[in-house]
Amino acid sequence: MEKIVNELKEIVGTKFVSAEPEELFIYSRDMGTMLPAFPDYVAMPGNAEEVQKIVLLANREKVPVVPMGGGLVLSGLTRPLKGGIVLDMKRMNKVLEVNTASRYALVEAGLSQGILKSYLKRHHPGLKHSLPDAPPIATIGGNVLIHGSGHLSQIGGFHSEMLNGLEAVLPTGEIVKTGSCSASPYWFSRAPLPDLSGLFIGWAGTTGIVTKLSIKLFPDHPFNDARVFITGDVEAIVDIIYRLTGTQLAEDITVSASHIIGRAQMFPIVLINYGADTKEELTWKRNLIRASVRKYIDEKTGGFAPLPPSAKTDLLKAPNPQPTQIADEKKGGGFEYVGAIMPIGLFARAYGIGVAISQKFSVNNYMTARIIGGHSMMFSYTYTFNRAADAEVDLARNALHETNRMVLEAGGIPWKAEAPAQKEIIRHMDPNTFQLMNRLRSVIDPRGIMNPGNWEVAE
Repeated sequence: MEKIVNELKEIVGTKFVSAEPEELFIYSRDMGTMLPAFPDYVAMPGNAEEVQKIVLLANREKVPVVPMGGGLVLSGLTRPLKGGIVLDMKRMNKVLEVNTASRYALVEAGLSQGILKSYLKRHHPGLKHSLPDAPPIATIGGNVLIHGSGHLSQIGGFHSEMLNGLEAVLPTGEIVKTGSCSASPYWFSRAPLPDLSGLFIGWAGTTGIVTKLSIKLFPDHPFNDARVFITGDVEAIVDIIYRLTGTQLAEDITVSASHIIGRAQMFPIVLINYGADTKEELTWKRNLIRASVRKYIDEKTGGFAPLPPSAKTDLLKAPNPQPTQIADEKKGGGFEYVGAIMPIGLFARAYGIGVAISQKFSVNNYMTARIIGGHSMMFSYTYTFNRAADAEVDLARNALHETNRMVLEAGGIPWKAEAPAQKEIIRHMDPNTFQLMNRLRSVIDPRGIMNPGNWEVAE
């Protein structure tokens, strides 16, 4: 161990390496319910060349490597299930380029959402990127690579769909580029080349370490508005979403509901956010959005709620502060959720799953569905618990496992799945697909050093 620590110090510098128990403790867990798994070392590289040297060292010594962004994934994907080196990427936090004409930003993978937001506001006030509803320390690279979503998902899709290309260090040490940047000095598109970026998206860090990436930017409109549509008819939500997305005017559409033990459950509330370059355009969009759901207004089965200015201001914030507020609801700050990627047509069934889980485990369940491009939704089931109470943690963990099972049976797929959920997904997956995944990993990572224990069947 001392030999490896010394080599890591030679690569990144003494103050960016640790094998001290108190620091390994921090990197052994995240804020979710998964049990801790301790690393042997932690290193913070400052550039792609240092990442490359660490990977070559790990390959030579056959030491596992686990890349970590903000450490906020909640489902334990950065726990080193088989020990080894946790590679904390937060030193790699530079904005390398902003191309205003083509609306993209080239950044290092450890750049935080908050830094990019501030940078664009200061230097490119007419542009913005899609922000996840996460604390500002969440990284650009981590969120893209887990198929994240954010406040521009209605117009841009998943954050992985907003990726133009990337640079990555393979488990064997080669540095590769995917997308237009592999054949051009510009990072503008993944087309028309073979799309190799997918080899790193959704793989939980088992295929390599992304060091740079280019993401799409969008107009930051000077005028913005939020509207809230309320209905007591859960079955009508699918049609309401269909009508709203058909206008192609909203930047973000989310549906919120809850089932709180001992209280009346909250029926779905649809939040629609949109922007414009003039007040006239904003009014025009508001009228079209209202017209799209006039059927429900006329039938008196739904309608827009009046919002005071303070409430509207909160609804227009990006990231949305509500998840953080929910996370702090209970003593101990325990908070985790199943994010289920599902067809929009399954909304009523997904809502029913949430109610059933809440009643079975006697846990509060906050549910949110973010509509992704009008084609699918990320339906989240959020459970809070007291982290200091083992019984509450166990209860929340069991509720999560049961939710994952029911989501898969309904036809959805758990998002950023923890290791037990990955095994459930594999059981539902076409066997040839899983065999293809294994073949690809065996070629890319012949020594099996990249975040082992993920996307595997055996415990």
